[in-house]
Amino acid sequence: MSSTDTGERRRSGEARPVITELIDEATVQSIADDAWTALVGEDEFLVPIAGEFPGDVLSSWVDVVGPWTGTVVLTTGRETAAGLTRALLGDHAPAELEDEDIADAFGEIANVVGGNVKAALPGPSALSLPDVGHAPAVRNPADVCRLEVLWRGEALSISVQGALPALPVPHQH
Repeated sequence: MSSTDTGERRRSGEARPVITELIDEATVQSIADDAWTALVGEDEFLVPIAGEFPGDVLSSWVDVVGPWTGTVVLTTGRETAAGLTRALLGDHAPAELEDEDIADAFGEIANVVGGNVKAALPGPSALSLPDVGHAPAVRNPADVCRLEVLWRGEALSISVQGALPALPVPHQH
């Protein structure tokens, strides 16, 4: 018996899900809460209320590559990232934090949150090493799950954002 190839199966296999079809804000909040308890401290809480970011922000992120491909990004003020570093290092925190200390600690938090997001997604996925700097651009506003919280009264956002479609290439003349 022969069947006609309508291309439907192939097309449906090509459609990548958007993140909001896979996880929701409550899942991201639960993942972040668990990471905060494990890394920052049992008495440290994320309050699900949006806050104002200072002018000097810092982001840390990891890329997830698999059936859903994207980036898990944490963004907060540079001073808040330093506070997170001190909380993470505890008694081992140096008197003066170097930029490298902050990048390592803030990157580790992104790594743990990103790894737990990856575990909540379907199929095998790979996780990149963490990066710290200016947040990667949102490529597809329909493929974003964003959680805005306060930690010690300071604004922090956790964004799980898809990497596809690619950003448009600027028109060259």
